[in-house]
Amino acid sequence: MSSPAVDFATQNHPRFLNELKDLLRIPSISTLPEHKDDCRRAAEFLASELKRIGMENVRLIDTSGHPLVYGDWLHAGGKPTVLIYGHYDVQPTDPIDEWLSPPFEPAERNGNIYARGAVDDKGQVWMQVKALEALLASNKSLPLNVRVIFEGEEEVGGEGIAEYVASKPANLKSDFALVSDTELFAPGLPTLCVGLRGMIYTELEVRGAKTDLHSGMYGGAAPNPFTAIAQIIARLKDDNGHILIPGFYDDIIPPSSEELAAWKSLPFDEEHYRISEVGSRQLVGEDGYSVLERTWARPTLDVHGIPGGFIGAGAKTVIPAKAVAKVSMRLVPGMTPAKAFAQYKSYVEKIAPAGVDVEVRLIHSGDPCLIPVNNKYIQAATHALHEVWGKDTVFIRSGGSIPIVGDFDRHLGLPSVMMGFGLPDDNIHAPNEKFSLQNFELGIRSLIRFLEEAGR
Repeated sequence: MSSPAVDFATQNHPRFLNELKDLLRIPSISTLPEHKDDCRRAAEFLASELKRIGMENVRLIDTSGHPLVYGDWLHAGGKPTVLIYGHYDVQPTDPIDEWLSPPFEPAERNGNIYARGAVDDKGQVWMQVKALEALLASNKSLPLNVRVIFEGEEEVGGEGIAEYVASKPANLKSDFALVSDTELFAPGLPTLCVGLRGMIYTELEVRGAKTDLHSGMYGGAAPNPFTAIAQIIARLKDDNGHILIPGFYDDIIPPSSEELAAWKSLPFDEEHYRISEVGSRQLVGEDGYSVLERTWARPTLDVHGIPGGFIGAGAKTVIPAKAVAKVSMRLVPGMTPAKAFAQYKSYVEKIAPAGVDVEVRLIHSGDPCLIPVNNKYIQAATHALHEVWGKDTVFIRSGGSIPIVGDFDRHLGLPSVMMGFGLPDDNIHAPNEKFSLQNFELGIRSLIRFLEEAGR
């Protein structure tokens, strides 16, 4: 397994970790306007490091939102070109009082580093950068051609990079993409993600009276948007989690019998999942499907928030003039965001109670994807992972969405190698997000060996 680049990474690991902590201290929360400058600071931090390690043509690319970071090294004649992708933006930190240490002050404990963005995705981006540094520092060259594109809007839909990929495909011409924004199925088990759910994220607004009204004077006659929105939401799914939107399931491509058999062989303990990861009294969902099928290969519909009305201390007897719900759907192969949104919008408008007006807005979307496992880059990845981890690689899907993977396929014709090193209990998007220090170290080695194998 040893190579000059791996040896360099091992010798410099303490420095790599300290540098990651500096990146994690930047509160690059993409959805909050007050952190716009922090997002740019994170982009500049990455650009500066890419220049320092020897990448060329490094620059920030301004978008309609937060900037992209680009760099390349294209001197490996006759070798393939990899497009390395990651994101430097992070989720908000609330509820802040549930963090055991400040979210932007990285803390080491229990063999992990804790901070917002530790695993999603700054820690994994830094693994990619450090793998490139180790290769350049030890060999004065790279084993294949490399383009790097980092974005700062993945957590809010990735509109800027989607526009760039669609409009400037020649600038990103490559043979395959490397995405490190996924996880191992279990600790110590090398994993490649070969499928992602897509999504549509929507806002549902219900309006009643022209202004807020006194519930004593108008209650019983004036429509209540909160009641109406609750009635609409209640009719989106049945008691077994089956989505009631007409035609919603028509185009689904189910997993193959071989894939289902492989999933059954994975080390998955449903009760441990319920207690340690979900933490609920029981699991819910569609009858007739395993937990892995429900989270990887079935569509979902979830309500994320219903802001509005009176939520302060005490009482205020008001009938609000409007109510809003944030609703998303995860999509699976065979489904398209445009068709799913049209079906959802039509159904909501049909079932809306009398006396209210309804507006359904699409906030952002992403396509589902399924990656063939018989290409040479996946095979190079499995070889590298076996060398570093000493075990055969398992192929899984993810219930999450990485919209850019679909964009790489659609606009650039690139297969993506989704090689990530998080763990299922890393608390992404939640308080006390963490990244295993061992996975950070072994992940860098794995990426080095993968790039070397892919360049053979």
